[in-house]
Amino acid sequence: MLEAWSITKNYQGVAVIEDVSITVADKETVGLIGRSGVGKSTLFHVLSGISKPDAGQVLVDGADVTGSPGKVGYMQQKDLLLPYKTIADNIALPLMLRGVRKNEARARVLKLLPEYGLEGTGQKYPSQLSGGMRQRAALLRTWMIKTGNLLLDEPFSALDSFTRRQMQDWYMSICAASDTSTLLITHDIDEAILMCDRVYVMSGSPGRITFELPTPAVRPRAPDYITTSEFIEYKKMIASKLGQ
Repeated sequence: MLEAWSITKNYQGVAVIEDVSITVADKETVGLIGRSGVGKSTLFHVLSGISKPDAGQVLVDGADVTGSPGKVGYMQQKDLLLPYKTIADNIALPLMLRGVRKNEARARVLKLLPEYGLEGTGQKYPSQLSGGMRQRAALLRTWMIKTGNLLLDEPFSALDSFTRRQMQDWYMSICAASDTSTLLITHDIDEAILMCDRVYVMSGSPGRITFELPTPAVRPRAPDYITTSEFIEYKKMIASKLGQ
């Protein structure tokens, strides 16, 4: 379980986010949605341990991990794959950073590639893959950190609408088959409702959590879920909180 309590982060004496509290339970996918500049990425930097909050606490399974990097997997918006390394070596980086020998790390990764729709890509370079395949590789690399908690910052925003929906369905199937918990930043209300068990809305300056919406429909959602009255009502509620 990932918890953040009363997080405040200042830059040059000005609060960017203030008194933000969120939770992500075991095997839960939670959305975080808000306008650009509201502080979502700042919050992720605190949750991942990249930066320390000026106030508040981050807990993983009850243990204080505030300001401790490596306790939560974090995938930023760009895939950040190293262009001079093969896909297998890119994905194996978290293992090698933990001291696993290169050959063993590669072998572990190669076994996982078919499960993640990456069969046959191990010896290829990032430039040789499509955007969707690169995102799969980046997600698998993040998953290799093995924290059980993943922070995803708009992981599918750069993809075309058809590929994005494929990736959403694929990621939900991966989560359903594992113990992964996810906190997902998105600007897309549809994506938040389709993928998440709950949705937080962040707004204001400094950014605060101003609304929380449970979306309890069974996941993965049916293909026609976006046409249901339930989906449309959720979308109206979130849009109204965002001022749209």
